Amino acid sequence: MPSAQTAAHECVSEEALQHLRLYKYSSVDKSFISRYVLKHYWNGFVELLPMWLAPNLVTLLGFCFILGNIIILELYVPDLVGPAPSWVYFSFAFGLWMYSTMDNVDGKQARRTGTSSPLGELFDHGIDSLNCTLASLLEVAAMGYGASKTGAFTALVPVLPMFFSTWETYHTHTLYLGYFNGPTEGLIIACLIMCASGYYGPDIWSTPLAAFAPSYEKYLDDITFRDLWVPIILVAFFVAHLPACVVNVARARRAQNLPIAPLFCEWIPIIVFVGASMAWLGSPYSFILKDNHLVLYCLVMSLVCGRMTTKIILAHLTRQPFPYWTVMLVPMVGGALLVNHPYVTLKGTTFGPVSANFELWYLRAYFVFAAVVYGRWAHLVITSICNFLGINCLTIAPKPLKKESGLRSPGLPNGVRPEKGRTD
Repeated sequence: MPSAQTAAHECVSEEALQHLRLYKYSSVDKSFISRYVLKHYWNGFVELLPMWLAPNLVTLLGFCFILGNIIILELYVPDLVGPAPSWVYFSFAFGLWMYSTMDNVDGKQARRTGTSSPLGELFDHGIDSLNCTLASLLEVAAMGYGASKTGAFTALVPVLPMFFSTWETYHTHTLYLGYFNGPTEGLIIACLIMCASGYYGPDIWSTPLAAFAPSYEKYLDDITFRDLWVPIILVAFFVAHLPACVVNVARARRAQNLPIAPLFCEWIPIIVFVGASMAWLGSPYSFILKDNHLVLYCLVMSLVCGRMTTKIILAHLTRQPFPYWTVMLVPMVGGALLVNHPYVTLKGTTFGPVSANFELWYLRAYFVFAAVVYGRWAHLVITSICNFLGINCLTIAPKPLKKESGLRSPGLPNGVRPEKGRTD
């Protein structure tokens, strides 16, 4: 059992866990595709799952499709450029689609089996946080960006909408998905991109757009889809996603007669994350991109993002103060300072540039540190919640037989059956 101080810090004290009994899942999904098309697909798919399959295991199986494709990526397109065999890109698309499917039917499986619990939302969105950079790595390889700054941007940028959606949910107590959102339309576009790479090859994204629309050649010049990629992503985030998050939080705060200005301090973790990433990967003294270690870097950032956003979700579930910091950001800042020594080293010192080998071993050590810290924390949180609610994480515990006296058999406490995943 954790100490009282640790339990309080990690939002798993007895007092914090009491809020789980009152928790109720709330979400709004305005996407026409998910409401009128995919809803029927998910309802049919969940009927194929056996009743003994725990909903959290469904979520984990979906994540395994992504992990399997990361292994395929390392074997067949380690440079993230390619071209790889066509089936590799189709495998990326299939894996991403199956991840999405499992992510959307786990809540339905929970309701089918009567095993819904607050742990479900934590587990579901925790896996989503881990998946942010890993699924995007598949897209980097499919578009042939390689270990470039554009490739790093593509792999890491999903951390932004994940963080701000989680921040929004913390304050509004509702998960909002707009008419055009990343988990639905964004994922479909990503799957189509991977399929196009499988059919035409990744070179299609570096082909001038004028080749597909000759009549507009004088307007398009030599512009390719890759040239438009970064502006499209930035506009989508800063024009559509971030303002919507701020507006929803402002409305929730206004309804409680509370100011919104102090909440912008809660952006500190993501500002540190973005700043350290840009300083580290953008440094002319860094060898991560030059020596093609982007996959390893993204594996580390997957754990960092997972810890950062899942702590917010846990604080939301247990109604605890917003977690401003995670120790996993410290080595990230250290790495950024390490490779930018000419700008931070004091005058008169003889500290020289770090070697490529030193930076690689620092990144490897960071990965081990992040994996250990995240693993211990996840085990602590999951074990504490399971013990408190009397449930299992990855299995469905057999329900005790009711006594002849007609007394209600012991099961989940009242109020711990929020819906997990998308609502019907």
